[in-house]
Amino acid sequence: MQFSPLLEQLIETLRCLPGVGPKTAQRMALQLLTRGRENGKRLAHSLIQAMEKIGHCESCRIFSETEFCNICASLHRDPSLLCIVENPIDVTVIEQTSSFKGKYFVLLGHLSPLDGIGPEEIGLPKLRLHFEQGGIQEVILATNPTVEGEATAHYILSLAKQYGIKVTRIARGISIGSALEYSDPNTLMHAFDGRELL
Repeated sequence: MQFSPLLEQLIETLRCLPGVGPKTAQRMALQLLTRGRENGKRLAHSLIQAMEKIGHCESCRIFSETEFCNICASLHRDPSLLCIVENPIDVTVIEQTSSFKGKYFVLLGHLSPLDGIGPEEIGLPKLRLHFEQGGIQEVILATNPTVEGEATAHYILSLAKQYGIKVTRIARGISIGSALEYSDPNTLMHAFDGRELL
């Protein structure tokens, strides 16, 4: 069935969201028009507000409506500890544990030369400025355990070493509550490499 031009445009626009294919976008658009026009207007207003007013924290690069996010502005965080993550959602996940009391630096991606993503695109010049300002005693690398994440971690390790900063990597291994038989060989290898003395 051919929809009206505006409805086709709405369906195509909704497809920009991750995991939303043509059928899901069509259902969402029809739902908004059939029973959710007020919700649709609120959604449109919220999207416009967010796109215009949400920027990046000047220090850590997480999304923020102010110059510095609440984590960077907090006097209760330890500025000598800097956890480096790939995405803003990683900060949210770590914060849910309530176990890290330092500050963050969000790369907004990872090194991927084949995709044209180099050090400048993930903010490494700004990270270098943090290192140059001093005060950071330990960098905790929390990039994803992918080829690109590992390459990014290695690059940051080399950079931090130039400033004499201690670098650690979050542990990787077997999840609590899982069985060894369901673990892949790479996970098991990292679990053995990262074993602790009891």
